Amino acid sequence: MAITYDLVKEVTADLYNWSLRRIPESSKAKLREAVATETVPHARETLALMLASAETAETTGRFLCSDAGVPSYTIKIGSRVRMDGDIRQAIVDGFEHLVETIQPPIMRFVTHPLTNERSFKGKDMPLVSWELIGDVDYMDITCAPKALGGGRWAAIETLVSPSLEEIERCILEMVMRAGGQHCPPVVIGVGIGGTFDHAAKLSKDATLRPFGTRHSDPMVADMEERLTRAVNQTGFGPMGCGGTTTTFGVHIDYASGHGFTPIAVSFNCWINRRTRAKIYNSGVVERIE
Repeated sequence: MAITYDLVKEVTADLYNWSLRRIPESSKAKLREAVATETVPHARETLALMLASAETAETTGRFLCSDAGVPSYTIKIGSRVRMDGDIRQAIVDGFEHLVETIQPPIMRFVTHPLTNERSFKGKDMPLVSWELIGDVDYMDITCAPKALGGGRWAAIETLVSPSLEEIERCILEMVMRAGGQHCPPVVIGVGIGGTFDHAAKLSKDATLRPFGTRHSDPMVADMEERLTRAVNQTGFGPMGCGGTTTTFGVHIDYASGHGFTPIAVSFNCWINRRTRAKIYNSGVVERIE
């Protein structure tokens, strides 16, 4: 058997729809933890309101945020996957069908970068990054819609043969420039090394890592812990209104490269929208989150 156009169309549309109405379980767990540990009263109230909003959206099927963003997918394809039909077009057609049928309707967030004209269609939309993985017979699809809180404040700097201290200082400077404008508490993704585009991809992918996990390299894991503490000491707090909970975690990944070292930093707002599924050659669909 093979993974068909129709199945990819259905699953990718469903993942985007699902992502608008609930947040990952690890995000809800972090919110509960933050409510218990936040020391500033009004920040604790804000966090409790966020948690209540997430639970209400999930039980009622309503959107958690009015900004649906734009559909963005990361698709990992196993070397034993067989495909039948135009898989890229299936994703485009799935989004188009969803726009026509989703309730409540979503706003026109697809924006032409040169004219600011808004629509539901556009060049390269939906946004998809592809990756080949090992000897498996499935397609692993993650949908993480990109809205203002998850996109506006991303930044990249390139240093030459920097020290670890210089890298951490650069990351914190980019975090400080963003301030509290990205709807914190955020997850912060950091990509270090490789090339300009590869560092950006590492940063984006790092935001998708579940909360509570650390990098397998002890040096990187120590950086994550150290930077998480530092960001939470900035005092921006929930929704930028003050408090000790600005980030749920700094997630870092790196790649070897040349003497120049790109450092990319991106953010996902407190909703941290993310849904994921695997489609197998057999036609079985496994929901991951």
